[in-house]
Amino acid sequence: MQRRKFMGGSVAAVGLLSAPQVMAQKVSGDVRFFCGFPPGGNADLLCRLLAEAVKSEVGQNVIVESKSGASGFIANEIVANSAPDGRTIGLAAMAAMCVAPVMPGQKLPINVDTDLTPVCSVANVPNILVFGKHVPFRTVPELIEQAKKNPGKITYASAGNGTSQHLAGELFKKLAGVNLLHVPYRGGAPAIQDIVAGNCDVMFGNMPEFLGQISGGGLIPIAFGGTKPAPMFPNLPPISQWLPGYEVVNWFAGFGPKGLPADLTELWNKALRAASAKPDLQKRYTENGMEVLIGSPADLKAMIVADRKKWGDVIQSAGMRAD
Repeated sequence: MQRRKFMGGSVAAVGLLSAPQVMAQKVSGDVRFFCGFPPGGNADLLCRLLAEAVKSEVGQNVIVESKSGASGFIANEIVANSAPDGRTIGLAAMAAMCVAPVMPGQKLPINVDTDLTPVCSVANVPNILVFGKHVPFRTVPELIEQAKKNPGKITYASAGNGTSQHLAGELFKKLAGVNLLHVPYRGGAPAIQDIVAGNCDVMFGNMPEFLGQISGGGLIPIAFGGTKPAPMFPNLPPISQWLPGYEVVNWFAGFGPKGLPADLTELWNKALRAASAKPDLQKRYTENGMEVLIGSPADLKAMIVADRKKWGDVIQSAGMRAD
């Protein structure tokens, strides 16, 4: 909770940042902003929103390059091996920095701790619990009660083993002391389709991926995985109301290449903070089910350490392994 408050407070201070003209002198030439996820998704949208908002802060064109695959690591590897001249930055997800490094059996092409330079967290995609229409109850306490009465009978879907949806479900199981049956799919879309069809019961997932089916009545929003509700659903309770300690922050952050000098790291941190303070960008975030999550490079490093410990414990207790 304190971490989230601190990040929000950081946004309010961006009006005092250094002038863009000073930063523009330090970046010469077009900037490449790498996204490791397919066009049309949340990460791609986030990259394009940030690229447009930040170009005035660095005084250069910021070009989004999509290099999807390997859970974002194709793009991460390109960024890691780029020249540390301030002209290459990449968007990395919490899972790449905090889950993959502690997942048994996971082989990574880079060392995320030494081959990338943390710059700035930029956004959080709120976690939300949804039920299929066929589920005969509508609250978190009822889910826990029914799961205890019928161990292994209630199913929860995910976009695959080791994904944020899988981890969120396992955290719920751990804190509630219940046995839900995990059903992994190859991506979020088929998982959602099966819940709508009544073939799977619930899902702990990223809010933007549910918005279409929630508005169409195919999914029922039940509770939030954060400590406070998002503006789109102000009346939904947090899961932590019944399970203290339940918080899923599925963040995205900007990273530079290995060896990015401190002055260029600070340049990009200030630029992204200034971009994130723009009302138009914040409005687009809200419309697409995202929220600003901003801070210093040191804040980002601390968040990585804390989340890696948290999810490492969940992975160990659940006996999870990479596919």
